Amino acid sequence: MNRRPLRSCGATAALSVALLLSSCTNGAVDGGAAGAGGVGDPLFPALGNGGYRVSHYGLDLDYDVPTKRLAATAEITADAKQDLRSFQLDLQGLTVSGVRVDGKDASFTRKGHKLTVRPPDGLKKGAKFRTTVTYGGIPQEMTDADGGTEGWVKTADGAFVAGEPAGSMTWFPGNNHPSDKAAYDFRITVPQGYTAVANGELRSKKTARSKTTYVWHNGEPMASYLATATIGEFEVHESRTPDGLPLYVAVEPSLAAESAKPLARLPEILKWASGQFGAYPFSSAGAIVDRTPKRVDWGALETQTKPIYAGAPSTKTVVHETAHQWFGDSVTPKTWQDTWLNEGFATYAEWLWEEREGGESPQEQFDALYDTDKDDKVWHFPPGDPGKPENVTGTPVYERGAMVLQQLRNAVGDKTFFSILKEWPAKYRHANADSEDFITFCQEHTDEDLTDLFDDWLYGEGKPDWEY
Repeated sequence: MNRRPLRSCGATAALSVALLLSSCTNGAVDGGAAGAGGVGDPLFPALGNGGYRVSHYGLDLDYDVPTKRLAATAEITADAKQDLRSFQLDLQGLTVSGVRVDGKDASFTRKGHKLTVRPPDGLKKGAKFRTTVTYGGIPQEMTDADGGTEGWVKTADGAFVAGEPAGSMTWFPGNNHPSDKAAYDFRITVPQGYTAVANGELRSKKTARSKTTYVWHNGEPMASYLATATIGEFEVHESRTPDGLPLYVAVEPSLAAESAKPLARLPEILKWASGQFGAYPFSSAGAIVDRTPKRVDWGALETQTKPIYAGAPSTKTVVHETAHQWFGDSVTPKTWQDTWLNEGFATYAEWLWEEREGGESPQEQFDALYDTDKDDKVWHFPPGDPGKPENVTGTPVYERGAMVLQQLRNAVGDKTFFSILKEWPAKYRHANADSEDFITFCQEHTDEDLTDLFDDWLYGEGKPDWEY
């Protein structure tokens, strides 16, 4: 995500949520438990659910743009991690008309954003099961604690769909936490003349009875906050990079001229980023540029394979969101507390790109930040411990996060540092990692004791009083 030139996207959803831990004894599993309504995230304890892991989402969405109504079915394939008499899914708003588990009707209840499902026969640990939820209504966007907007955001010609950190549950039920990544297939039906763009590759596009259905496939694991199903009247450009990677770029027509130059550099940026961070981790790339309501006052989000831009992006923003495909999308934090592993790396990619373009070096950019007053917002909290939800994408996560990396570079030297930039996303490709994983990884690559560096720069309060 990029908070420049506007406010950063997805600080925190202002949720009024009560966790529902079912005490129902329905089901045939002896000793089965209710799956937890949360995964223990230090910043967002009400997000995600325990007792299972999802391997695949099949989302069938029919969106009528004039009435703004969604009719949908979600088919969720998961593995039970314990005996379950019930489990929970995250779904905000919308009306659920039916739930089936492995083809059998299941009872369900709702409280807050939790949909509690009780399979008729219970579930044994190790079982692979399929849950089908039929639902619909007018999706409602979410408001972050700092006043920002996320989720299914209605636009003049469709919907701008972006989900960090919690907004995906405004349009589909699921395990809404970055620690549970899955493959996705989307079937999106819209009125003829509109385009529906999702993650991955477009498999088919068919028009019948004044409606067009787009089928998208995202085969690599993806966190729910990175999913999109953006709908509008777009100019679409399909091409390939010189290396053969498919590109799909959808731009709102009034933004096409302003977006043309930075988007034309996408193949070049992808090649450069691959040289810095290793092989591109996905089977396609692209971008979505949409005109959004004024209340969407943030710049961009790294939706997997197709970053979504709220307005025409700058080249620097395209670099930032492209870097996220490695840092955040492929290597995803275990919890929201470790968002600096996304934003610090993407900001450092901007610094590297600026030097490549003849601007300041990363050290010069570090020095400029370090010279700011001790009360400057860059020092308000340590990037490795944001402390409260509204800080999850605050300035220290970006800028001081990048400063951590520059200090690491100074400590271990360029050869080791640039090896880390490639080997870290290779080791955790399509997986989850946290700050302790990164610290351990770095320490294994050098004889330099990095304890003080990370204690002061990643976790220390206030402005550190030393530099390498």
